[in-house]
Amino acid sequence: MPKPPEDPDRLGDRELHGGALLALLAGWLIWSFYHNGYLDMVGWPLDWLGADSWGSSAVGPTLLDLYNLLFACLLAWFFGRVGNAPRLWRRWRPAVLRLVCGRADIEPMSRRDTVRATAALLAGYAAWRLSFGGIWEFWLEPLYAVVPDSWWEDGDTTAYTVTYNLYYVIYTALLLAVFGALGGWRAVARRYPVAPPHRRGGAATVRDRAELARLTDFTELRAAGADGAADRLADEVRGGRMGDLDYARITHAWQAVRARPTALPAFAAAARAPGAAAFVPPPGARDLPVRAAQHDLLTRQVRIGHAPDEERNPYEYRGEDVALDPAVLGTSLLAVGPPGSGKTGRVIRPVTEALCLHALTGQAAVVAVGTASSALGPDHAFDVIVRVGHPDGTHQLDLYGGATDTDEAATLVAEALVGGSRTDPREAAAVLVQLIGPYQAAYGRLPGVPELRAMLDGAPALLATLREDLRLAGAVGQERELDARARQAQRPDDLGPHLADRLALLDRAGFSHTARAFSLNSLVHPLRVRVDLPATGHAEAGRIITRLLLAQFTAAVTARPDRSLFACLVLDDATAAITAGTVRGLTHLRPANAGAVLALRTLDDVPPELRAGLLGAVGCRMAFSGITTWDAEHFARAWGTEWREDQDVTRTPDRSGGVMKRTVRGIRKVFTGRDTTTESVTVRRVERERWSASELAHRVPPRHAVLSLTTVAGEPGPPVLVRLG
Repeated sequence: MPKPPEDPDRLGDRELHGGALLALLAGWLIWSFYHNGYLDMVGWPLDWLGADSWGSSAVGPTLLDLYNLLFACLLAWFFGRVGNAPRLWRRWRPAVLRLVCGRADIEPMSRRDTVRATAALLAGYAAWRLSFGGIWEFWLEPLYAVVPDSWWEDGDTTAYTVTYNLYYVIYTALLLAVFGALGGWRAVARRYPVAPPHRRGGAATVRDRAELARLTDFTELRAAGADGAADRLADEVRGGRMGDLDYARITHAWQAVRARPTALPAFAAAARAPGAAAFVPPPGARDLPVRAAQHDLLTRQVRIGHAPDEERNPYEYRGEDVALDPAVLGTSLLAVGPPGSGKTGRVIRPVTEALCLHALTGQAAVVAVGTASSALGPDHAFDVIVRVGHPDGTHQLDLYGGATDTDEAATLVAEALVGGSRTDPREAAAVLVQLIGPYQAAYGRLPGVPELRAMLDGAPALLATLREDLRLAGAVGQERELDARARQAQRPDDLGPHLADRLALLDRAGFSHTARAFSLNSLVHPLRVRVDLPATGHAEAGRIITRLLLAQFTAAVTARPDRSLFACLVLDDATAAITAGTVRGLTHLRPANAGAVLALRTLDDVPPELRAGLLGAVGCRMAFSGITTWDAEHFARAWGTEWREDQDVTRTPDRSGGVMKRTVRGIRKVFTGRDTTTESVTVRRVERERWSASELAHRVPPRHAVLSLTTVAGEPGPPVLVRLG
């Protein structure tokens, strides 16, 4: 249910609740005075009607009781308006509905139905009060006509006590039935059903119940003719053997069948035999070992925080949970914040966990990159684990990312080795291709790190052997490439030794070992991959590997023939990974149904000329508490400005009136915390930054971040302050 329109004159909590309490006490005081006979003027209308001449009949007491009830209702209405009771109810209505009905998105009743139900309630209460207050006695005549006199002449017998109590219950039930029918209480009960605690949040409306039946009874499968599969899956749901991930996985498989109806028999057969375990991916895992975040697998969302209810947030986002899904991650996310601000624990890990769950449902492929201390997830949560520098990893990285074209392979390696430096990656790629091409022509494969390093160093024996093998293979053109490389090696500014030194960093970090090679062109399948970067002593090698993975990921996902699978690269530390090539590559991820999550300690890690381009290339931007003013300036410019109504309010304390008026103002100040003032307001329309650099740097509390999201459809969202966790 959409939020009601924003109240421009919204009162603070203390003012609203304090004013309501003051009005309640004032109304109770007036009623107490009247009840104890201190307000004789209230009874003047009865005197004008000749109440003294009504005698001892039931008419006089009845009218007097109804008059008292009317006066009480007038007091409640008047002091309710004074105490802002409608505003108080609107503020507490969602919490009350959530407590009673289990859900807060129930639309309010019409004014006519509300007045009808309330009037019937007051009339029923008046009838019950007059009946059991001893004023009306006619309703007891049927009881006296049925009960023998012997039951009560010598004292109330047990039979008489039981009979008249039963009669009281029947009469009360009759009053409820009559006035409930007059007030339409059954319609009220259907609109606001009281849900038991264990069923809070369930389906309450006809539409909700139909949706619940569609989800749990698999009505779409039955309509398509797969009754056997629907019965088996529904039995799994009722037996509690189907989890949310099982349901999401089977639903995803069913969506593929809807697009290709000829696959229905195979789907029904696959779902009928294993039930909830149908369509499990090859590793056989049906869930992660542990979940640390809150997930909604039907909408593919993971909750990362809550938008506080405060003025800095847009009204429609206040008090709402904030979640991420592939629809926004497909535009890539940049998170900037100092160490300890919550990037890894409150954003990177939940996103990685969510993408691993989506991979188990067959809808995503994820590559999470970080150090061993990042703890991006347990080992059993991933299909492939690459531990650079540790031989116990299941796989090793392919230096070329599965590329078979020598020019593409040289471009990827050059971007990783010299990206972000003064060396032009295109010149480095030209040097590398002069060696990679001949090596592939001679041996049918691309060289490894040790071989490529030796050739760049100009190892005579290796190059001589390579020439002989090229002659045997008849690759005369590749011999000319080696000749060109030999001539360039004589120049003092040759890049060969520099590239060899950069490859030596990878070699010393243990980039290559005997494990099975993994390349990012495997992301055409649902995969969960974790890459553990080398230890602290090999920081520069870790940066090279990070750039290599980012370049390979961009090349691999944009070249996929089938882009139905969402692919995401998560970098826990993207320091020194941002180059001109990777910034261009980020803009190509959205149409390829892919995205990247980049975490940075500061934008100072990005070359100055690339900072604006990086913020423009990503659709989701996140600034954590504690960022510097210089970083905040870039975010403030990226989020732009908006037109606002600027109000200049001049408040002057109200000193008018006598002692009584001043006393009332003093009592009001005690309850509301505000002086009584006279105000003059000047309103003008101005253009202001949505979040200024000063606010981002100094007014974002700890464990908070300012987040803006953009969907792959191009729908932008405003920056929102989010309490993480």
